[in-house]
Amino acid sequence: MSETMDRELLLELLRTPTVSGCEEAGQRRALEAARSWAEVQRTDAVGNAFSLRGAEKPFRVLLCGHMDEIGFRVTHITEDGFLRVQKAGGVRPGLYVGSMMQVMHERWSEQGPIYETVPAAVVVTEALTKKEKVEDSDLLLDIGASSREEAAAAVSVGDGVCADTQPKTLLNDRLCSRALDDKAGAFVVLEAAKLAAEQGADCGVLCQTSVGEETTGRGAYLGGAALEPDCAIVVDVTWASDCPGTDPGDTGSVKLGAGPVLCRSGMVNKAMNALLEDTARELGIPLQYEVAGFRTGTDGDTLLRTGRGIPMALVSIPLRYMHSSVELAAWSDLEQCIRLIAGFLRRIGEGFDFRPIR
Repeated sequence: MSETMDRELLLELLRTPTVSGCEEAGQRRALEAARSWAEVQRTDAVGNAFSLRGAEKPFRVLLCGHMDEIGFRVTHITEDGFLRVQKAGGVRPGLYVGSMMQVMHERWSEQGPIYETVPAAVVVTEALTKKEKVEDSDLLLDIGASSREEAAAAVSVGDGVCADTQPKTLLNDRLCSRALDDKAGAFVVLEAAKLAAEQGADCGVLCQTSVGEETTGRGAYLGGAALEPDCAIVVDVTWASDCPGTDPGDTGSVKLGAGPVLCRSGMVNKAMNALLEDTARELGIPLQYEVAGFRTGTDGDTLLRTGRGIPMALVSIPLRYMHSSVELAAWSDLEQCIRLIAGFLRRIGEGFDFRPIR
């Protein structure tokens, strides 16, 4: 079967820094990508981007993938022009010692925030390389400035910071990059909504690239409350268990290139999972499973508790080395997730019974 996805779109999103709270540049690209099929587009007060098709229909499905990535925020500029930072999301500071970084210097315009990228290096000291646990407060960024005044002319307190890495394709069509969590998910919901439109899905499709998942969940909450969909498909990444240091007994056996991952959890709607399974069988798409005994740790948890409650299912993309600058995924898994969700949208509709007890 020929590939349906636009690979360059994901690569563009990955090249665009979107530290949690500074997602606007990625959101503008998401809106541009959806203009060919969306009937209505809008944004909201926290920075969510919405592309809607059939929003007036009696049955509507929300597709949600988050645009923000983990990183840091500048907290202080020293007298010598170095930058102090704090975590924005679940970063592991020790991974960044000796790394190239990029500071997202924010300035306001009539179109909203505009970002200028300032290169930086994380200071390396022998003491830091030997420290057992590196904290965000241990990191100093060097942008080449010789004084506080010189640095302050290029960056500001509050600016976002992330690793300066670019996506690479490895052997076996694997994709390696920072921020696959969750630009891969944002990409999948955009491409699945487009494919569903091309295939004539009859339900309303509400596509949201959300903000703040890594820090607060604010994007999913405001989006779900405003749109009031009948249900939601959340697309995020999950831990692959086919790499060193992992144990499939933790949450399930998940391998790169083996297909989309469905979540079995008390948070996930069982009827929706059953329809996803039927759709996968019909389309010949292999499935994998993960288990979440408590929360799923995604926007789905927030949506389930929004308003009167939004039934949700979680479709995950297998990912190695999550929350690092070398996250690794398989292009084939992305393609299969897109096809699965588009097929689900063709099959679900008004009268669908979400109840597990009938």
